[in-house]
Amino acid sequence: MLLGEELHVLGNWFIIHFTENNGMAFGLEFAGENGKLFLSIFRIVAVAGIGYYLFSLAQNKAHQGFLISIALILAGALGNILDSAFYGLLFNESYHDIATLFPTDGGYATFLHGRVVDMLYFPLIEGHFPSWFPVWGSESFLFFRPVFNVADSSITIGVSLIIFFQKKFFGEKKLPETLAEIPAERT
Repeated sequence: MLLGEELHVLGNWFIIHFTENNGMAFGLEFAGENGKLFLSIFRIVAVAGIGYYLFSLAQNKAHQGFLISIALILAGALGNILDSAFYGLLFNESYHDIATLFPTDGGYATFLHGRVVDMLYFPLIEGHFPSWFPVWGSESFLFFRPVFNVADSSITIGVSLIIFFQKKFFGEKKLPETLAEIPAERT
């Protein structure tokens, strides 16, 4: 696909929209080449930390749902790192032509400097704010505007599961009702 090209899957409600993301969520990025390298290294360190955390959770028999949630976050983060690390090495630019896999002149970026491919687009509701609405009165809006990928979805689902099922994953700590229930400190 060409950059910006779309394939309508379910009318205007689900669209495959090819775009590339230079940085973080919503296209945010650190300045220049050093910013991209810093972001890539930070991602690798974060994934290593999450992997270690997941391993220790499994060793300590954490709640199965919590393990799955952390594994989803790890898988999504790893997917985005792989895109960022290798996509620029494997493909040439896709701005005015369809990107070629293994181009003879080499890829468009060096290791850890590639872009992340986003393609899932769900513009569900389009309209205008009422004129009386503060700040955005009469302006148009589109819900859900972000274009994302499967890795982003995996991270979002993992974090959402932790938020929604936190009491089940971590249990409720019961406070002692009387002084007799407070354990004596060991010396």
